[in-house]
Amino acid sequence: MAIGELIASYREKNGLSQQKVADYLNIKRESLSYYENNEREAPLDVLERLADLYGADLTDFFETDPQLIQNNIAFAFRAEEIQDGDLPHLESFRKVVKNYFKICKLEEKNVS
Repeated sequence: MAIGELIASYREKNGLSQQKVADYLNIKRESLSYYENNEREAPLDVLERLADLYGADLTDFFETDPQLIQNNIAFAFRAEEIQDGDLPHLESFRKVVKNYFKICKLEEKNVS
């Protein structure tokens, strides 16, 4: 699955429209559509914000193993009935959770 298809899958799994995500990222909806359709490469800063918004790791957008892709999308943090004003809070919360999990992994390695 190409990067754009993964971006679209995460957006759809979170029940968000292209317009809502584009507005949040301060880009045109058409730009997001180009990224999702692999017509243009998404800039790194956009990918980082999307990863935070969807509760994914940046590397998840580059995964090639179909089973891992499905697992990553299935286990990404989801929220229901998201309002426009919720997106900044969701991004911040998901970023904190991702960082917490990274710290836990580091602690496990240090204990071993």
